[in-house]
Amino acid sequence: MAEKQERNFRKTRSGYVVSDAMDKTVTVELEQRSTHPLYGKVVRTTRTVKAHDEHNDAHVGDLVSIMETRPLSKTKRWRVESIVERAK
Repeated sequence: MAEKQERNFRKTRSGYVVSDAMDKTVTVELEQRSTHPLYGKVVRTTRTVKAHDEHNDAHVGDLVSIMETRPLSKTKRWRVESIVERAK
């Protein structure tokens, strides 16, 4: 009866912080590269997501790893897992 349930798989992405103006929140730009089906050119598409940063550690230009989580607000569904590389 007291079986331990495992969590579902959570998505992880990495991207660059483009804004840290909010308290405990950073905006991260995620880049996806794919080849065009007909012409073969590498097409770069970007999107921005808001991620929870509990200790306000991440700053603009940092490469961060983010993990999917439960909805924390109207637009926040990600949280900062770690800072991979600091901005120079």
